[in-house]
Amino acid sequence: MLDNTVLSMRGICKSFPGVNALKNVDFTLRCGEVHALMGENGAGKSTLIKVLTGVYAKDAGQVYIKGDEKALTIKSPQEAQNLGISTVYQEITLCPNLSVAENMFIGRDKDTIVNWRRMNTRAREILDTLDIPATPAQQLANCSIAIQQMVAIARAVDMDCKALILDEPTSSLDENEVAKLFTLMRDLKTRGVGIIFVTHFLDQVYEVSDRITVLRGGELVGEFLARDLPRVELVSKMMGKELDDLESISGGKASIDAKLDQIPVLEAYGLTSNSGVKPFDFTIKRGEVNGFTGLLGSGRSECVRAIYGADRVTGGQVKMNGRNVKIDEPFAAMKHGVGYLPEDRKRDGIIAELSVRENIIIALQVMRGFFRPFTAAQAKAFADEYIKLLAIKTASVDTPIASLSGGNQQKAILARWLLTHPEYLILDEPTRGIDIGTKIEIQKLVLELASEGMSITFISSEIEEMLRVCSRLVVMRDLRVVGELSGEDLTQTNIMRTIAGNEARNGRYS
Repeated sequence: MLDNTVLSMRGICKSFPGVNALKNVDFTLRCGEVHALMGENGAGKSTLIKVLTGVYAKDAGQVYIKGDEKALTIKSPQEAQNLGISTVYQEITLCPNLSVAENMFIGRDKDTIVNWRRMNTRAREILDTLDIPATPAQQLANCSIAIQQMVAIARAVDMDCKALILDEPTSSLDENEVAKLFTLMRDLKTRGVGIIFVTHFLDQVYEVSDRITVLRGGELVGEFLARDLPRVELVSKMMGKELDDLESISGGKASIDAKLDQIPVLEAYGLTSNSGVKPFDFTIKRGEVNGFTGLLGSGRSECVRAIYGADRVTGGQVKMNGRNVKIDEPFAAMKHGVGYLPEDRKRDGIIAELSVRENIIIALQVMRGFFRPFTAAQAKAFADEYIKLLAIKTASVDTPIASLSGGNQQKAILARWLLTHPEYLILDEPTRGIDIGTKIEIQKLVLELASEGMSITFISSEIEEMLRVCSRLVVMRDLRVVGELSGEDLTQTNIMRTIAGNEARNGRYS
């Protein structure tokens, strides 16, 4: 290996029953660089990382670590850690009930009696060195997600980390938190740490990355200097095709706008819930795609959870098709033709213990009643129909849904609600953490469903995506509606101004 190489993987192969997850993949990480690992869901990124960190045993290939001339076989995450390879996952794996210092040193002190003063002093030194705004005695649960991730990184760095793997570290962070994380990453670069950065946010890739490795279908597409790879080419290499599909989406809003029925499908007045969202009004018409936008924590999800009855409604009135209705729980919403794809698919969406088939049919089965179960043939027919319709990649209908990629899990949840034929569908972050190709498919499907008369509320952290599919946006700040934009006023500049404090000019919002 070259002197500036932290680790090198050569000819890595890994197969699972019926799937070649990695086929002869090479990857090189250098000292003091941020190396983005890019690819669609199912491209092999997670498998490559799990081989590197000893979660999976490779079928073939070699792994070299700086300081060792011979190829190594890494058998466990602990062995990887001992070799200087640390991973910080999207879902924080620390202990929220313990202090920051305890999380940094848990499992590392072999002494029977803990020297609390020494531990807190050492933690303070590390936090100060990395400029992490936390105190050693602070309970981790009281820290933001961004600070929790920084604490996990601090723990890794103090354990003589040579290679740091950041797996979707920014998916739950707001803009300021992302900036803080990137500052820490740049600091680690100057210390010689090599960072593998896995993300679906293209802007962030180009903001912080030095090199980009692209995988597709378990194979290496290539390694590139970030400055030499235009974004359009990166997307094309990830998808394996040109971006004509993106062009076909643009302009879709205008055709939907022209078809809007003047009778609202759903109206909410003064609606509020125990989540703390301030009373808000909301309407959606037949065939309309609208959305809630704002920074993380602004109240976007709280509003739709109140509409769906997922949070306890504490005030307000709801009408559907002009008639007063009571939606105080999800089952009531389902009976009135409302479907809801939640923000956190792992916690609130998929039922990990069940198969793809069971996850798809469960909402319809609930509405039908568990004392009137579908036959095995009926359930398989339903699942097969929507697996084909949404191009869900699964070995069979009986495959555990937990084994699917994030994008295919998302499609399965979407299939669950489409099977109920809802009149009104709420999609909260339907494209978060999934690849660009699947994002395009979901965006196109949303517009197609709207053109057929379905009403859809679409929420995304990406403003560009909201502008692509929505004809009207409700703007949120601090759990309060602060504006509503449509037509020529619906621009990114106006959205940002409204979020920042320049309210809608008609004075309806305060």
